[in-house]
Amino acid sequence: MSPDSSDSAIFGPGDRVRVSERYPASHHRTPWYIKGKTGRVDVVYDAYMNPESRAYGQAGLPRVTVYRVEFDQADLWESYRGPANDRICADVFEHWLEPA
Repeated sequence: MSPDSSDSAIFGPGDRVRVSERYPASHHRTPWYIKGKTGRVDVVYDAYMNPESRAYGQAGLPRVTVYRVEFDQADLWESYRGPANDRICADVFEHWLEPA
């Protein structure tokens, strides 16, 4: 972790989080299939410039902590019939997460 994320990260490994279900008309970097879903923080990455504001020529500041969040496949896909322990990981910016 960088000093940016270690001091500002609001979630830690093992925390249960829910991905916001909003669908803004503007550019965003959160996959549709995890919106509204609950997962577990696996890794806390550094804080990075926000690509959602950079897409419109802004500075992308303040930097935003990024998390690798693990989801059960069965929680994401209604018809999923694979092994119960199958998981998928997604990198999610902090402003898309809330405590579960």
